[in-house]
Amino acid sequence: MRIDKFLKVSRIIKRRTISKSACEAGRILINNKEAKPGSQVNVGDRVTINFGGRKQTVVIENLEEHTPKNKASEMYRILADES
Repeated sequence: MRIDKFLKVSRIIKRRTISKSACEAGRILINNKEAKPGSQVNVGDRVTINFGGRKQTVVIENLEEHTPKNKASEMYRILADES
């Protein structure tokens, strides 16, 4: 799955266009490497998001094309969250 889609489906970032812009600005890292919007993610990857004055690191638990809002947080586990 593409990182921009994962961020939107998991509801870490609410809109895909915003997640795409965050990737293009260098604010998203996958396993400590800068991500492009089309970068592929897999279960077990660490994703660091520097967005909105906050730095959050998550590990991907599962990938789903579509998920209900109440199940979105099951797609990842938060490792670190700094405001």
